[in-house]
Amino acid sequence: MSAVPSVSYSITVRLEVPAGGASVSQLTTAVEQAGGAVTALDVTASGHERLRMDVTVAARDTDHADQLVELMTAVPGVTIGKVSDRTFLMHLGGKIEMASKHPIRNRDDLSMIYTPGVARVCLAIAKNPEDARRLTIKRNSIAVITDGSAVLGLGNIGPQAALPVMEGKAALFKRFAGIDAWPLCLDTQDTEEIIAVVKAVAPGFAGINLEDISAPRCFEVERRLREQLDIPVFHDDQHGTAIVVLAALYNALRVVDKNIADVRIVMSGAGAAGTAIIKLLLEAGAGDIVVADIEGVVHRQRDGLVGELLWLAEHTNALDVTGSLRAAVAGADVFIGVSAPNVLSGEDVATMADQAIVFALANPEPEVDPAEASKHAAVVATGRSDFPNQINNVLAFPGVFRGLLDARSSEITSTMLLAAARALASVVSDAELNASYITPSVFNADVHTAVAAAVRRAAGGPAELPTEVLDTEAAV
Repeated sequence: MSAVPSVSYSITVRLEVPAGGASVSQLTTAVEQAGGAVTALDVTASGHERLRMDVTVAARDTDHADQLVELMTAVPGVTIGKVSDRTFLMHLGGKIEMASKHPIRNRDDLSMIYTPGVARVCLAIAKNPEDARRLTIKRNSIAVITDGSAVLGLGNIGPQAALPVMEGKAALFKRFAGIDAWPLCLDTQDTEEIIAVVKAVAPGFAGINLEDISAPRCFEVERRLREQLDIPVFHDDQHGTAIVVLAALYNALRVVDKNIADVRIVMSGAGAAGTAIIKLLLEAGAGDIVVADIEGVVHRQRDGLVGELLWLAEHTNALDVTGSLRAAVAGADVFIGVSAPNVLSGEDVATMADQAIVFALANPEPEVDPAEASKHAAVVATGRSDFPNQINNVLAFPGVFRGLLDARSSEITSTMLLAAARALASVVSDAELNASYITPSVFNADVHTAVAAAVRRAAGGPAELPTEVLDTEAAV
């Protein structure tokens, strides 16, 4: 699959060129002929003989960006100054901050926000701990917790290197759901220590979002925290992925006029995401699912099955299919990949049923080239932003937690996950639905409000939310 220039690898080059002549056109031509894309030309200073310019260029990767700078340097009359990586600039000093909701302008403000006035609020909470949800940030706060063991497609890079991802997650919670999320990167990958730390910090939060914790530890961490905490615990790599995949599948099935109970689904990947997707598909009524991992199809007679793999063997593959992923895909209606790049080819997709659906979600390289898959499948989705039908967890987790917090839920259930998936799917109307548009844009204002309302109702929350005024008066 050919790579294309991406904003993720964009640079801004400060340079000088002669005030007259063809240097600028030669520069842009050199960049574009080398596969880059000039996205902005800004003159920052001008003289009779020289111009100073900021040239913004999108590249394929860091090596390509370096190559483009060398080509610009070689243009006659061009003098290169500072080269800035725009993504790194956005991360300087971090991407989030804490802000006070009330100004501290004088002694009176200080006395109410801090001592001595704050003591009265502390005593009220000590008398009735549930008041912490109304009188502190707890009411609108979640912890985004990782041990850095399974970060994006980067693997076990540790807690400090995971922090930029957790900051980004917190920024998305605020942007799309108005939730205050706090990144907590733990310097331990011991299951017992993780559980103990999360339990210890839980009183300050109304929900826990586990993130990028490797399987199989993530299953036990989540299960035990759900048992021991009185706030909802959500592992986004599992349940966020499952919600968005199910929502996309609902709409893809609408496109091809098939029913989830009737289709044959083949999954590649039996880790945290794959297991959660299968469990939610079964809850949604899927009747024929086969899953394969690196050792081939999971079936009851396979040796060495323990834990979640054993559960999968007992709850899927009713026809006891064996062999390879490629063999299992033949005749299938749906392929869902959450595994590794290039495990299938276009020829494999050609063996699937008519009007097939392919979700190849491995990042950055999908399980099958989307362009090749599109030659044979009716609907193709990926996890990438440069192809139609991006399946992205950000479509789910902000709205899910908004609904949980609004309902003051103490747990999260499969009923809530199903409600979130149906709500997300419904955002794409019949008039909008087509093979290239089965998932809405994350910037669609209806996405997060629809998901939040559905989760709130499923959690037994109020049909209509109280206004901030009424809520404030109730707290006095």
